[in-house]
Amino acid sequence: MKSPRRLADARPGPSFTVTFDGREFPALPGQTVAAALWSAGVVAWRTTREQGRPRGVFCGIGVCFDCLVTVNDRTDQRACLLPVAPGDAIRTQAGTGRDD
Repeated sequence: MKSPRRLADARPGPSFTVTFDGREFPALPGQTVAAALWSAGVVAWRTTREQGRPRGVFCGIGVCFDCLVTVNDRTDQRACLLPVAPGDAIRTQAGTGRDD
């Protein structure tokens, strides 16, 4: 069995570029969409359906659904669980992300 001590010296691979609402920023392998957005200084990426209030990560474990975002034209992606990938196009999601 490999020692967990090897993780203490772990380093992420090289950064890559993703976009958020058209703005490019770097992300690292292994980050979730939420972590990449936070690293870029973005703390809200969805608005509520009724009142348009900003939302971002609340629980951070995929239970609350406050962190829903549109990634590569797929709505309702939980930013706290979805690993970011090179070239991802991340967009603010309004409400459910559908034209209700």
